[in-house]
Amino acid sequence: MCGIVGAVSYRGVERILIDGLKRLEYRGYDSAGLALIDRTKGLQRLRTQGKVQNLETLLNQSSLQGHMGIAHTRWATHGIPSEQNAHPLMSHDELVIVHNGIIENHEELKNFLLKEGYQFFSDTDSETVVHLLHYHSKQYPDLLKATQQTVKQLEGSYALGIASIHQPERLIAVCHGCPLVVGKGMGENFFASDPLALLSVTKEFIFLEEGDIADISCDQIHIYTAEDIHVERPTRILELQSDFADRGEYRHYMCKEIFEQPQAIIRLLEGRLGRNTLLDSAFGLKANEIFARVQHVQLVACGTSYHAAMVARYWLEALTGIPCSVEIASEFRYRKTVVPANSLFITLSQSGETADTLAALRLAKKIGFLSSLAICNAPESSLVRESDLHFMMRAGPEIGVASTKAFTAQLTALLLLTLELSHQNPSFLGTEKHLVTEIKKLPKQIESVLHINKAIAKLAENFVDKEHALFLGRGALYPIALEGALKLKEISYIHAEGYPAGELKHGPLALVDKNMPVIVIAPNDDLLEKLKSNLQEVRARGGELYVFTDTVQTADPGIHIINMPSVDPILAPILYTIPLQLLAYHVAVLKGTDIDQPRNLAKSVTVE
Repeated sequence: MCGIVGAVSYRGVERILIDGLKRLEYRGYDSAGLALIDRTKGLQRLRTQGKVQNLETLLNQSSLQGHMGIAHTRWATHGIPSEQNAHPLMSHDELVIVHNGIIENHEELKNFLLKEGYQFFSDTDSETVVHLLHYHSKQYPDLLKATQQTVKQLEGSYALGIASIHQPERLIAVCHGCPLVVGKGMGENFFASDPLALLSVTKEFIFLEEGDIADISCDQIHIYTAEDIHVERPTRILELQSDFADRGEYRHYMCKEIFEQPQAIIRLLEGRLGRNTLLDSAFGLKANEIFARVQHVQLVACGTSYHAAMVARYWLEALTGIPCSVEIASEFRYRKTVVPANSLFITLSQSGETADTLAALRLAKKIGFLSSLAICNAPESSLVRESDLHFMMRAGPEIGVASTKAFTAQLTALLLLTLELSHQNPSFLGTEKHLVTEIKKLPKQIESVLHINKAIAKLAENFVDKEHALFLGRGALYPIALEGALKLKEISYIHAEGYPAGELKHGPLALVDKNMPVIVIAPNDDLLEKLKSNLQEVRARGGELYVFTDTVQTADPGIHIINMPSVDPILAPILYTIPLQLLAYHVAVLKGTDIDQPRNLAKSVTVE
């Protein structure tokens, strides 16, 4: 959600800011803006509803320049998407801020500020911050001191970028509940909500920690804790390429990322599998001692990651004998929890900055879990830094809002975790060699599924005029039905639901008619015969079936068969995810929706 970029330099920074915002477009947003401070022209601001391209056009038509500036892409929380609600926000043409997050006590602060004579020009919670900063600056002219006084009154989550016309050589960055990094340059320094925004200008980053305030000028960076203690934070070198956002031959990032999945799985497995076994170091040197004590697993995640966790419950309990609980992070963090003895707390997040998941981890560390493990795609993220153990997915940057390669990477990582924990289960001995062999086949099997892309594109034509769809699966394929439905609704805006096939007669069957396509995930496993009975229930009500299967089936009228390669039933959830991603993608292409940035959604959900 919301992107922040800031820069201070001896050269003009306007193009740095625009380039940074473009690299943050994947996060989802509805308006954009920038503010520049020039030594002669003072404070200048541009804002617009819509895309960064609109902001760039405005900048090209203007004469705005500045050696220092802040920029923002906004995802609306308080106040509708509009130019007046877009950031940066100003107070008295002197102070300007950008803000990610939510100020929970904004109404109380606003009432106070109104009594002090401040006028509000937006409907945002963020405007309270800039006016409160102005209020404190009258007593504390130094920008850092005024900022420190301001944040003492803020409740909620926030990353802030702050500039003042009276101190045009410095920027202030604040990190509290939302990620922020500082980029180091030569005669220039930067900050951003994601290091990817700054890869064209630096590869050296300081990751601010909770409560940090950074005082940044062209040649110096000073960092203070929430307790006003001056600290040194380590500088890290990121080796990501600055052209990561190139779509190449693909029309959309989502399509590119679907087709990157074989290579993503290869990278994930590299150095983690031996000839017949999972290597002891796969989860880090400290993991073996902790895993040997595990008697219960708690998985917590949001959205697509939650579906991956649901699949893992089937694997973990079947292959390790260890009880497993799965919960949505936003539910876990707000209920009283009983923690079983020797329980391992596992979080899943592509970005590692998902607000509810991060808050759940912080809660878990206080209430008696044995240890914590983060399965993540962002090595420098808050989730990784704050967990005892971590497993990096190595899927590469994922730009499309609808997760694809990160989901299959999560599933693969969770299967490796299952293998690791299965060493405690004597009945599993002898099975590891077979599963390791099958896991090594995954990249080639995914490639074979990608070869049916054209057939699925043709099939998608049947969905263009549909308003609803039903996805069915059994066992570990039920969460894949949920994920398939989520993908379709996310990017095509077709209402779709996933159900366990056995639940059809308990309600969903009432919706089935000739206008309701029913997508069925039917690998050749122990539940196939049960599933066939559910298909007959659909056909008897006139529903049209789309069956993904690796068994020989007859395509009768009203039944479309999509042939899948054979796969070990344990690995079926990973493989059967791919055609559902392709189906959602091609339906969305035909409907002409904004596939990479679907309406109302954001890639990195850093607020509740």
